[in-house]
Amino acid sequence: MHNHLFQKYPKNDRSNLIALLQDVQDIYGYLPEEALKDISEHLNISLSSVYGVATFYNQFRLTPLGKNVIRVCRGTACHVKNSANLLIALENELGITAGKTTRDKLFTLETVACIGACSIAPVININDEYYGRVTVKEIPRILNKYRKEELSKRKQEQIESAE
Repeated sequence: MHNHLFQKYPKNDRSNLIALLQDVQDIYGYLPEEALKDISEHLNISLSSVYGVATFYNQFRLTPLGKNVIRVCRGTACHVKNSANLLIALENELGITAGKTTRDKLFTLETVACIGACSIAPVININDEYYGRVTVKEIPRILNKYRKEELSKRKQEQIESAE
């Protein structure tokens, strides 16, 4: 399945585990179970050891990201301006906790140490858009913007497939 990727990594060379995990995640956006099995076989490392490394480092993901990645800043300025309340509001509105993806794969919710926009705290970032001085009341409106975009995209795809 991943032979083309594995060619640059010698068989049974355990020192390549992290580099190989990074390459696989670069391709898929996460680490599919099948790929972890292939890595285990190629490097001759137990599957549980491969999982151990993949779950130890924050850079690795075992599930795909949602279409829209929401990052809540938890830096000092945002913390002082109650970004914890924004996180709770997002978790309630989406029905997931930080680090998870909604069932419909539309949103992934993450926390970050600092977004670097302290002057407009509290800040959330969705994909490439930044929202500053966010209040809990604004959360449903912000999320609905992305939900509406997805709905119109799906309607457009239905129209095109019907033609």
